[in-house]
Amino acid sequence: MLAPIVLFVYARPEHTIKTVEALAKNELSKESKLFIFSDAPKGKKDIEKVEKVRNYILSLSEKNWFESVSVHMSTENKGLANSVIEGVTSKIEEFGKVIVLEDDLVTSPDFLSYMNQALNYYEKNDDIWSICGYTFNINFPNGYSDDVYLAYRGGSWGWATWIDRWIQVDWEVKDYPKFKKDKVVRKKLNCGGRDMADMLDAQMNGKIDSWAIRWCYTQSKLNKFTIYPIKSRVKNIGLDGTGTHSGKNNKFDVTIPSSGEKVNLSNPKLNNEILKKFKDYFGTKWDWRIIRLKRTIKKIMKV
Repeated sequence: MLAPIVLFVYARPEHTIKTVEALAKNELSKESKLFIFSDAPKGKKDIEKVEKVRNYILSLSEKNWFESVSVHMSTENKGLANSVIEGVTSKIEEFGKVIVLEDDLVTSPDFLSYMNQALNYYEKNDDIWSICGYTFNINFPNGYSDDVYLAYRGGSWGWATWIDRWIQVDWEVKDYPKFKKDKVVRKKLNCGGRDMADMLDAQMNGKIDSWAIRWCYTQSKLNKFTIYPIKSRVKNIGLDGTGTHSGKNNKFDVTIPSSGEKVNLSNPKLNNEILKKFKDYFGTKWDWRIIRLKRTIKKIMKV
């Protein structure tokens, strides 16, 4: 059984069209069920754009691009985090596994094949927390022969997982008071990127609205890994300043295969060189020393 595709959309009609049309060109699109969750507008400025998105996604059932299309339209604005948590939970409980996308992700034609094969291949491997479709432009070590690699951090740009992993997350993060003071646990979380402990602090202090940092925190606590392809199967087209949670940025630009390439799955070992390059994408050691120095100076200036 193929995993259902769960797509979250909001107020970017042009991005949504590109996301869906790329997905429709996938080899397994006609055999896949597509579930679309549309959040309600947060304010008046988003009403027209949300309406355009909804008109488009409601027209998809007539196009015969997927086995079926189901549209869920919220009557209240939930925000991305709650939308993802509730939407994924509802479908993963029904199907046992999911492939998840947001409205600014263009996929390669073999994306669904890769994700479904990986879900089957790693399902019984308890060390694997999730599968990711996006990867950075990493210069892989000479002689690295696998088509996939391991990382400590899950990704939110085209990903998949199983119900037995998903249900382990405590979305309230009840142990946060202990985490906040535990330097060892904070350092461990930052193995996936030096920004992670700070992100969890920001989440718990109401400064950001992220499901992903809570998902990755559980992954870190349980010593699990995410599988990434060495060549990205996803391109994020939303880093153009139009997103709710992201500004303009070309740091994460990638080229995805147009056709013909397949991912050969394997059980790769942790590679310290890859892990370091992955981690540095979220700020090098020197970057974060400068950030912390600026924070210290700012605190002193307030005194």
